[in-house]
Amino acid sequence: MWFTDEAVAAWAAEPRTSRGGQPWYSPLAILTALTLRAVFRLAYRQAEGLIGSIVGLLGISLRVPDHTTLSRRAATLDVPRPRNAGADSEPMHLLVDSMGMKLCGKGEWLLEKHGTATRRSWRTLHLGVDADTGRIVASMLTLKEVDDASQVGPLLDQVAGYVASFTADGAYDQDRVYAAVAKRHPEAAVVAPLRANAVPSDMAESAPTQRDGHVQHIARHGRMKRQSASGYNTRARVEATMNRWKQVIGDELRAHSDERRPTEVAVAVHALNRMLDFGRPSYVRVA
Repeated sequence: MWFTDEAVAAWAAEPRTSRGGQPWYSPLAILTALTLRAVFRLAYRQAEGLIGSIVGLLGISLRVPDHTTLSRRAATLDVPRPRNAGADSEPMHLLVDSMGMKLCGKGEWLLEKHGTATRRSWRTLHLGVDADTGRIVASMLTLKEVDDASQVGPLLDQVAGYVASFTADGAYDQDRVYAAVAKRHPEAAVVAPLRANAVPSDMAESAPTQRDGHVQHIARHGRMKRQSASGYNTRARVEATMNRWKQVIGDELRAHSDERRPTEVAVAVHALNRMLDFGRPSYVRVA
């Protein structure tokens, strides 16, 4: 682990010209601390101690943000958004999925300490992944009662450039999903398994929709042929991203307030994407 000269120079905050106290730490310093906290699954005090140890071992003269500063700045930190492809780049194949994230609190402590049965609280994390690069390009954190399909629009709004296809599981086989995709990317293909009792719409004969085409294809060739022809199997890559999140970041949110949890998710996305920047395995079928 090391600090570049640019990071050391940008560690201190720029002087404030408006009224109020002067900040000591730049957004880069806070983001660095929160990233270490997310990757190593630390509390704020532990993150403070880790950064202090690193700075001391490297012999760098830097002020270390304390745990109260990290907690306070986490509520307002502007985390860099994932770098999306521009309008002139290749169209993106977007993979979408969701998973539950447990909330840390007294319930977890009681369960670990005394084995007390308790009802766990959790949130739903929705992710959009670029099928070609594996990068997380969109994320949303919602209450557990929120339907997955309702987050298609907000996820697509975070993606810059053209989306060639939208792939998700059977929970997204809804008319509003097709409408949300068509509104933002009219030429994009929606790839989601149809329900067992799926039937064509009333306008299938005169003005068939994209979903009507899927129903007709299944009627002629069967579900497995449709799944293979549509490229639905690439959805396994977003499931791999979910597994990578759980292995590296964990399956829980450590922030105790809703105002800090979106920042925690954004920091985790930033960390996982940075890891991909350092290298990614390339798989080639040989037989």
